[in-house]
Parts: sequence; structure tokens; C-alpha cells
Amino acid sequence: MKDANRNTLWGATIVDELEKNGVEAVCISPGSRSTPLTVACAMHDSITTYSHLDERSAAYFALGHARRSGTPVPLICTSGTAAANYYPAVIEASQSRVPMIVLSADRPPVIRDSGANQTIDQEKLYGDAVRWYRDLSEPAADARKLRSLRTTVARALTTAEGVPPGPVHLNVPFEKPLEPKSVLGDIPDDLPSEAYDGRETAYVETTSGASTLDPDTITQLGETLSVSRGLLFCGPMNPPEVDPQAVAAFAHASGYPVLADPLSNVRFGGVTRTVPIIGGYDGFVDSKLADWWPDPEAVIRIGASPTSKSLRQYLSAVDSPQYCIDPAGAWREESFTATDLIEADPNRTLGQLARVLQEPTTASWRQRWTSAESHFQQLSDEMTIGIEGRLLRRIVASAPDPSTLYVSNSMPVRDLDRFAQPSQKHLTVLGNRGASGIDGITSSSLGAGAATTESLTVVIGDLALYHDMNGLLAVERCDVDVTVIVINNDGGGIFHKLPISSYDPPFTEQFVTPHAMDFESAADQYHLEYHHVDTPAADTVETVYTETLRDSNSHLIEIDTNSRLSIESRENFKSTVLTTIENGLSLDHSGESASSQ
Repeated sequence: MKDANRNTLWGATIVDELEKNGVEAVCISPGSRSTPLTVACAMHDSITTYSHLDERSAAYFALGHARRSGTPVPLICTSGTAAANYYPAVIEASQSRVPMIVLSADRPPVIRDSGANQTIDQEKLYGDAVRWYRDLSEPAADARKLRSLRTTVARALTTAEGVPPGPVHLNVPFEKPLEPKSVLGDIPDDLPSEAYDGRETAYVETTSGASTLDPDTITQLGETLSVSRGLLFCGPMNPPEVDPQAVAAFAHASGYPVLADPLSNVRFGGVTRTVPIIGGYDGFVDSKLADWWPDPEAVIRIGASPTSKSLRQYLSAVDSPQYCIDPAGAWREESFTATDLIEADPNRTLGQLARVLQEPTTASWRQRWTSAESHFQQLSDEMTIGIEGRLLRRIVASAPDPSTLYVSNSMPVRDLDRFAQPSQKHLTVLGNRGASGIDGITSSSLGAGAATTESLTVVIGDLALYHDMNGLLAVERCDVDVTVIVINNDGGGIFHKLPISSYDPPFTEQFVTPHAMDFESAADQYHLEYHHVDTPAADTVETVYTETLRDSNSHLIEIDTNSRLSIESRENFKSTVLTTIENGLSLDHSGESASSQ
């Protein structure tokens, strides 16, 4: 079929080269101008096609799939505003370093800027949010142009998966006929076979090298980091970005306490068997901590900025050298208090440092952090009030091993950060923290679920679910089994944390925006089994959640909570924790002082 006309050849060549570069699946939204690409994907035996009616949901689905797998799922859409609907997900992919390929079909150049129907300016549509952009030439059955096309596709995949990973945009113009209609003489009989069929593997094989520090630099850095009081913070990272064993090797050699963001993919799994991971820091790191404890003498940071505002404030206040290690040499520290930026692969660098560190951190410094962690986790276990944070704690504790957990922005990810206890359970925990929006969470999570055979759980707020409710169509269309847990506090609960909450009006109507909706009808419409929990008691939620995991159906569990009371409960609980830790540590370290450390 690809020899029907130049358009079918062009589309088939693009898809063939994608497959030879490791692409196994694509997301397609229906449209006319993209017909050559859509048909090529549908006819390719090795390509799985995910069909999405809504381009925004399609883009976030592809984002979630790539975040989980590390391999981009190309997006195919027609011309006009279809590609514009990809933009939010493109931004998220750029900010959170997720590989993505956008193939936007376009009108041919001859009718651009002419008032032609469904024609907009698609050139550089996403600005600098993409790593690379190309407006492809018009299809032609020409050997050189086909070689150029294959080279461009291969380069696009390499760039999307490069350092740092991110989105790439290829704009693909097509003139009619768009269907696989035979056009006599459109493809010459003497077209060379290599131009027609490409090569057995990728047309261009790219070899990339990880950025490493030379031995002298590592030795010097190791001497600098051989301190009595050090900290290692692991920020949000996608699964392919982090090697927990490198973190463990460094922790053993240095003795540094390891503070692990829940999205770092270090807080859970085998690394916790041998390394004391600090997970409750958001519940006890406070400005008061600087008064009780001496500052660390060195801080190493890998990954993105902390989810925890308390930790960000603490790190910005400590008077010590801070080393940010980033493979792309990007600045990912918003307080601008870090002293050193190291452009190198974090995993390799931690492994190198583990071999040259001279003296480990003191036991008393480690004990401060592990004692505070122990106090926090014990108090969290004893919580009786049904605040939203306790829900996240119990959901994590009840999740299957192994499984994938996708958590929404706003309060769910913050509660996950504070209350999710480190464990040996193999959890892949994901969230869209690049731009931190609530848009596209449902679709992202379902994309992640499609990328693995593991059980998938989504914890999401009511506004985030409403914002991407049509993403639930992918449960059946893309054959994804999921348990969706929606925390319904009737609006934007996080706004209760802001100073504007004291001004009502306009606070309730313009910020909290109560909607008085429930999601039973949505569960019915998208064929999910519905469960309603009108009390946020964690044991009730845990029982319902555990029951949903016993069958292969998809479920939606709706939990009613009170956002204002939950915010107050969180702050009251943190005050209790701080008092307990202060009293406990004053006994544990009665002979020590900040000046003597």
C-alpha cells in the first residue's frame, strides 16, 4: 500500500523509521490531513495504536506512557487547532524531561496564509518548549529526500531521548490525495531499494556518552565532601533517570542521610533495605530546626526541586556549600542558594564519589535525622483523625507490590510527600511536577498504566478529575485496568493555605470554587465500578481499596473530605510532631550543641 502514491510512501517511511528506532506504540487522534500517517500506523504489524478522540488527553496519555517506560510514544494529529491542544502536555514533557515526538499534519505551504480552512501557522508552534523542530519538505518519491526523511526521524528520536530528554516537533505537510489511492507515475519504478525500504535497523545510529568527571576532579570533590555533617537530597526523577544502587553506594560510603522525595523513585524499593531513607522530613523540617540543630556542612542535590516547601525553605536557609548535580547542567534550584553546579551524570558521579570519600559523616549527625524520622513515623501511625494525609499513607501501605502509583498535583502529592512512609515495597510513583498543573492527570496516569503490566492506582483531587474527565475514555479504548481514588473536598482545597483565604468574599467563589458534584455518573459513563466513602477514616478507605484490587475490573472510589479541616489538621499535626521531636532530641543529644558539632 505504501507505493500507492507519494503521500502513502512518505507516511509509511516515517512510521517505518520510528519502528526501527525502537518505537512500539503511537497515539492517534482522528483527522483528515493526517490520513497518510494514520494509515501507515494502522497497517504496521509492530506498532500498537492508541486511539484518542481528544488531542489534549492523547498528549497526556503519551506523556504518562513515556514517563513510565522512558520511550516516547509519538503523537499524530490533523492540522489546525488539533496540534495546539498538545501544548500543555508538551510543556510538561519539557519541564519534567519526558521524551515526546509530535507529528502534526499540515496543509501544504502553497495554501498557508491564504484563509484556507483548518489552516493555522504551525511552524515552531511550541516555541522553545521543544528540544528540536523541523518543518518537513513536501512528500516526494525522491531517493535523496527519502534518505533525508529517515535521517530526520532518527535524529528526532535521538534528540527526544537525549540529555535532557524532552519533546520534539516534526510538522508534516501533505497535499491531496490523502487516502491510499493509486496515482499513476507518482512513484518511479527505478526508485533505489534503500531509499524505499531504508536499512535493517535505524537509518542513523547515534552513540551518546554520559557526562562524567575526570579522576582529579572527583578526588578533589571527594575531599570537599568528606565532612562530619552531610545531606543527600533526591528530588523528583523519572524511573530511567535514577539508579538507586548508586544512591545506596554513596550513602554507605559517605554516611549522609538520604532525603528522598516520593517522586524520586528512591523512597520505595530495595534501596530501603540497606539505606535509612528519610521520608517524613516535610513533617518536621522547619525554621525551628536551624535553632535546634547545626547546619549540614555539605548538601548534594540530584533531581528536580523538592515537592516539599518546608524542605526548600530549610535548604535555602542553611549556611553550607550545596552541590547540584545535573546531567544537562541546568539550574533546578529556585532559591538560588546553591553554591556549585556540576554538569555530570548523577548516578555515575555518586558511584565515583563512593570510591574516594575519605571519612564518613558522624553517627550523631545521622542519628539526629533517623531519630526525627522515627518520631514522625510513629506519630503518623498513631494518627486517629481522618485527614487526607492519612489517606495517602494508608493507600501507599495497601498498594500491591509491585505496582504503579500516579498522584495528582495540589494536595495529593503534598500529602504523599509528608505521609508516605519509606518501604521495601516496589512502587513506581509518578506525578506531573514539571509544570505542576492539575490538567491531564487522568490521561497521564492511564498512559503510564498502558506501559506496564503492574497494577495501577491513581490518587486525584476532584478538580483535577473534572478537568480531564474525558481522559477516562482510555480505560476501555486503550484497555487499561485502574483504580481511581478521587478525594472530593468540593473545590480547590489547597487555596486554604494561602493568605487570600482570610478575604471572603472573594475567596470561596473565586478560589475554592465549590461545585457540589459527585462522580458516580462519570464512573457509570466510562464503565468503572463506583464506590462512595462518606467518611475519610483511613481504615474504611483501606478496606474498600483492598477489595477493588481483588478483581480485574476498573474502579472509581470517591472519598468526601473537608478541605478546611484537613488543612488545619495538617498544621496542628506538624506542631505536635515538632514538639515531640524537640523534646525527644533534647534528651538524645543533651550533651551536644550546634556550636560543638
